[in-house]
Amino acid sequence: MFHEIPSAIARRMRFLEELDARDRVDGSPRQKRLRQIPPETGRFIALMAASGPDGAYIEIGASGGYSALWLALACREIGRRLITYEVAPDKVALAAETITVSGVTDVVELVEGDARVHLPHQREIAFCFLDAEKEIYLECYEMVVPKLVAGGLLLADNAMNHERTLRPMLDRALSDSRVDATIVPVGKGVLACRKRRQSIP
Repeated sequence: MFHEIPSAIARRMRFLEELDARDRVDGSPRQKRLRQIPPETGRFIALMAASGPDGAYIEIGASGGYSALWLALACREIGRRLITYEVAPDKVALAAETITVSGVTDVVELVEGDARVHLPHQREIAFCFLDAEKEIYLECYEMVVPKLVAGGLLLADNAMNHERTLRPMLDRALSDSRVDATIVPVGKGVLACRKRRQSIP
């Protein structure tokens, strides 16, 4: 899956990595920056996604589409499709371009809008990657976990570098009888949750 990344995907990944690096040093406003995951996190979430069960694959927070490219590699490997949500119009445009020029329209669908509006209608989630505004993490967590199938995965980025802001959500996940959860020290820290077959009483 990682040894032979298609050239169109690899080129777009490099472009977005360079754009993200410039964003971090050129004074771009925080809301305008891509704030995307680093490559090591991309590899990790793709590896996890490739081991997910049957069900819907979703991403909350597409940004420029970088993480969706990593997840597209996993989706192609196992025959799934990813739905990725983004609210910022400028990032929607960039993500749409990413999906098109990388040739992943067969496995990635971009939805403009707040994922929280769509989640109530989503059934049987097998995999969710959460990388949005940190203030909505807990709300998204509580919307996604009940819809996870047994063995379903929820991964949330920034569990270490935004630990203080995310503490209520992290405490909830790490003590939640519905999931097994841990924080993985890759990139900026990833909370990894797996839905139990039965909740512990």
